[in-house]
Amino acid sequence: MSSTAPITIAVIAGTTRLKRESIKAARYIADFAATIDGIDVIFVDPVDFPLTGDGNDPEGKHPEYTKIVEKADAFFIVTPEYNHSFPGSLKRLLDSELALYNHKPVAFAGVSSGHWGGVRAVEALVPAVRETGLVVMSWDVYFPNVQDMFEDDGAIKQTNVNR
Repeated sequence: MSSTAPITIAVIAGTTRLKRESIKAARYIADFAATIDGIDVIFVDPVDFPLTGDGNDPEGKHPEYTKIVEKADAFFIVTPEYNHSFPGSLKRLLDSELALYNHKPVAFAGVSSGHWGGVRAVEALVPAVRETGLVVMSWDVYFPNVQDMFEDDGAIKQTNVNR
């Protein structure tokens, strides 16, 4: 048993869209991370945190999300690509806790229904996330053609294993 405290990673699903395929990729990453010794995972679904207003004003925060951001040592954002960018619901979530992100690492996974795998969403997200004070990792994960990667229950299709 390790004598150090576990690292808590908040895996953030990047959209509230009803028919979102990216939620499968987000859950896959969270489930995988949970198998690693010394890692605790908090799964963040923005549907669970309705935010009013804009920005980092006190009335625009959700107390449960604030607690998650305070507790998290790092973040893994899984963002779908919508119109060559990331969803507004993800931006709103990130803007709500500006002071609490400072100096914490963040990694990205891009998701798309095309062959680019969300690369343009990640590229658009990097400057906004840097402004929050999060420290952007130098590597990303991509899920191209996400609709073909997972079963309906979220399990990865066996044809995609060991690619």
